[in-house]
Amino acid sequence: MLSDTSLPVIQATLPVVGEHIEEIAKRFYKHMFEAQPDLLDGLFNRGNQADGRQQQALAGSIAAFAGMLVEKPDQVPDHLLSRVAHKHVSLGLSPDQYQIVHDHLMWAIVDVLGDAVTPEVAAAWDEVYWLMANLLINKERGLYNAVHLSPETIWRTWRVVQRIQETADVVSFVVERTDERDVKPSLPGQYVTLKMTMPDGVQQPRQYSLTKADDGQHRQFAVKRVHGLPTPDGEMSSLLHNEVQVGDEVVLSAPFGDVVLEYTDRPLVMASAGIGITPMAGMLSHLVQSGSRRQVMLLHADDSEASFPLRAQVREDLAKLADGTLKTWFLTPAEAAGTGEAGETGEARETGGARETGGASGSVLSGFMDVSDVELPDDAEYYLCGPLPFLKSVRSALIAGGVPAKDIQYEVFGPDLWLADFQ
Repeated sequence: MLSDTSLPVIQATLPVVGEHIEEIAKRFYKHMFEAQPDLLDGLFNRGNQADGRQQQALAGSIAAFAGMLVEKPDQVPDHLLSRVAHKHVSLGLSPDQYQIVHDHLMWAIVDVLGDAVTPEVAAAWDEVYWLMANLLINKERGLYNAVHLSPETIWRTWRVVQRIQETADVVSFVVERTDERDVKPSLPGQYVTLKMTMPDGVQQPRQYSLTKADDGQHRQFAVKRVHGLPTPDGEMSSLLHNEVQVGDEVVLSAPFGDVVLEYTDRPLVMASAGIGITPMAGMLSHLVQSGSRRQVMLLHADDSEASFPLRAQVREDLAKLADGTLKTWFLTPAEAAGTGEAGETGEARETGGARETGGASGSVLSGFMDVSDVELPDDAEYYLCGPLPFLKSVRSALIAGGVPAKDIQYEVFGPDLWLADFQ
């Protein structure tokens, strides 16, 4: 918690810092990368810098953390810090790098706010930073220790043994181990960081969810090609789609991620949109591997049947479960017209089709997931993954329908503004 000295200072200055935090973040990153360009080689993703995602994430984290210290001084936002810590560890972040961030961030605060940053104000925000940094350092130390690895040893080389063209924009890669060191097992829902050398010689990282349970020899992940407009094309996804072939070697981190499927007997509902299907596919694969008898319902929204990534895999895995159901929403009406039921082969039941109904005003709604239209199982656990607007919509509908917030976990794909305060 904040000291009695700093608390009133943060209360008084939080509005003005919050108002200028995005500008502070922009100047902070510019100043830091000018001083230490090596940080863009393997640690920070410059694609996120180009489209502003990293600045938004930093702005959100600082403002949210300071706000929580003021509004809930006796509570620590463990769920948010855990998510950040997992990302940091997957990148091989080390404790000494927090000092680098501190020095450039404090410079940016003074640069933007000028004389308003008195010694008292500087000391108070310095305390906020180190409260957050030390909590993260401790969590990250625990994560490294749990897998008996360090920032230098989380990486290992894997060889591509299969490429699967899932859709026009999504490719799955199956990789195999290249040495006899122990493979750290993944948990259902976790991701790895892929680190690759770009054409200009700079290494770039990107996280990808594991889409299949481990077998001790292989790992599998799916990559969606990122197209430009208004931001640059994704250089990592473009390189993977265009250049990486069977036989090539890639560098992956050990698996991390705090949104992990819990093994219980309760019904399970998973809701995803687009490439958000990837952690759900991983969870389903783990359920099949463990011989789970749970009732499982997968809800998925996509542009069309053709753009639904990993569709064959998730249908096959759902069919292997004792009670697996798939429901889909497609934006393209022509793709969304049909429905299907399981036959004697035991194929997973699927209902396809965009919801189309007249509202009070007589307008027609089409294509977007509406969980209020689904008969959801009692006492279920929920896992959501997709872009932020999708998550907000689905989570709000679940809460309105009486689902306890504690039973809903979610993973944001895309800029999350430090989860946008929707806990």
